[in-house]
Amino acid sequence: MALLEWRDDFKIGIKEVDFEHQELIELINELYNEAEKDGSTLAVLDALGEVFMQISAHFALEEKEMRQLKYDQFEDHKEDHEALLDSIRDIMDEYEERESLDKDEFGERLQDWFVNHFSTKDARLHKFLQH
Repeated sequence: MALLEWRDDFKIGIKEVDFEHQELIELINELYNEAEKDGSTLAVLDALGEVFMQISAHFALEEKEMRQLKYDQFEDHKEDHEALLDSIRDIMDEYEERESLDKDEFGERLQDWFVNHFSTKDARLHKFLQH
């Protein structure tokens, strides 16, 4: 079962960023599905690490693009990125302590963040790019 589904309204208009958004959604869905399996502690830890690494790299690309474009909401957008990275670190720490993942809570946290971020921060960036 997929936690997140790609929608065209998630596009911001930068081809590389849009492609990475799609890849991140697939990676998060894989992690979400891995968390359902019994005895998958190492696989979940690896997947959490991969999600964190890929999201960090993606944010670096997106922030580079925003700096180059002199995006007027760069700081606010960057703060939202950092909040998600902090949340993922918290999830990783919690998982290492308990060796279990509250899949529903994890799903809600990421789904809320992605949908809210795409529909607000990234939507605003998309409008900025169109002017």
